[in-house]
Amino acid sequence: MDSDTNATARKLAQSLMQFNKTFMQFHRSELHQNFTGCKPSEVGVLFAIRHGVQGNGRPIKVSEISKHMHVTSPTITQLLNSLEANGLVERHTDPTDRRAVGIALTEHGEQLAHKAENVLFETFQNLSEYLGDQQSNQLADLLIKAFQYFNERDTNGYFFPWKGEEA
Repeated sequence: MDSDTNATARKLAQSLMQFNKTFMQFHRSELHQNFTGCKPSEVGVLFAIRHGVQGNGRPIKVSEISKHMHVTSPTITQLLNSLEANGLVERHTDPTDRRAVGIALTEHGEQLAHKAENVLFETFQNLSEYLGDQQSNQLADLLIKAFQYFNERDTNGYFFPWKGEEA
């Protein structure tokens, strides 16, 4: 690789890490303002359950949430215990396979997930207005392409192709 390619790769990596850090801080702040007592990871689980259930009409399993969020099943179980204690999710034993347990949102959980999605959508709507249609579409297309690239890579480990300073 030539030095221009290295500089571009470094700039891309640093800007993505900076964006991720800033977005997560903003996201946490928004969640804290709108959803006191609910951690970002718990909201992520609510989203996963909501979209998992909407996809096929049946409660989602812990292993499916785990796979979707790229975390271990015990991590998801801990989050579900908290969400269940707060009345946001409920567990249902599968009548055809008593070993299988499905997770569904309660009415309150559905309302909270819907509200959180609206807050997230509003955030991106504001970003879209800030960037304008052309740059927003360009960013979306590039992010989709980047997702496809990383999705094709080995997802079992972390991939950091450069050595150097962190952003």
